[in-house]
Amino acid sequence: MDKLAIFSGNANLVLAKDICKDLKVKLQDALVGRFSEGEIRVKINENVRGKDVFIVQPTCPPSNDNLMELLIMIDALRRASAQRITAVIPYFGYARQDRKDQPRVPITAKLVANLLTIAGANRILTMDLHAGQIQGFFDIPVDHLFSVGVFVDYFSKMNIKDLVVVSPDVGSIKMARAYAKRVSSGLAIIDKRRVSPEKAEAVHIMGEVEGKNVIIIDDLIATGSSLIEAVEALKKAGARAIYAAIAHGILSGPAIQRIDQCKDLEKLLVSDSVPLSGDKQHAKIQVLSVASLLAEAIKRIHNEESVSCLFD
Repeated sequence: MDKLAIFSGNANLVLAKDICKDLKVKLQDALVGRFSEGEIRVKINENVRGKDVFIVQPTCPPSNDNLMELLIMIDALRRASAQRITAVIPYFGYARQDRKDQPRVPITAKLVANLLTIAGANRILTMDLHAGQIQGFFDIPVDHLFSVGVFVDYFSKMNIKDLVVVSPDVGSIKMARAYAKRVSSGLAIIDKRRVSPEKAEAVHIMGEVEGKNVIIIDDLIATGSSLIEAVEALKKAGARAIYAAIAHGILSGPAIQRIDQCKDLEKLLVSDSVPLSGDKQHAKIQVLSVASLLAEAIKRIHNEESVSCLFD
């Protein structure tokens, strides 16, 4: 492990330290600050010549700042003669615009992929992408991990009876099916129509949820409107206890207020891919760590071992 070097920007320093603790290596020293006018200033304070470098930096809010920190760190490490640079992006931002679904809109996921590649990244390690096809936007290797195992371990310990896994929309069916297979439960899908980028209306539930305990599965919670719509629809359909397991807890805008006012939601589980600030803490929200999963992937990549066993 002498050639392994792990750095972090300011996006999620706690997760980076947890990954280093799991790997039994130290987090390398780098200055990631600001000039007086707000421009990002980076200086690598370690010798990285010939080293296998990993930068832990989710592009979560403030997305622009965190993305620029990552790009500038990659450039600094490339110019410092790092042998290989892997961008570890637990949450890949700008992923919701992954296709042209309307006239005159960008494909920001592809734009960010191009920026990372041109900056000098040799490999990407990410988790629970908003859409799997984003892997194809890169011309460099991408390792795409899933947090399903972390959440399933938690629910297995709870030993919930009469369980049904619910996909809040058609796009999350594959993820929900993976959960249902792991916990040997039924599967249901909420057919909904989006009336605006921030609001969706639940229309119909396909599957049996009456008298069942349900887990809503999704990759991302932003304002929480989709989750609350799903909870209300499931309750009207006769569901009993309702839980939610969502990989990335962005929790922007009125999300915390909505969760607080939703009496029918028992618990919301999120991963620590995105740090939860003090104002986003809530009794219903529990954070599960994915540090061990990412650490294992980093170790396997560094040792040139297969990572495919971590994709399930």
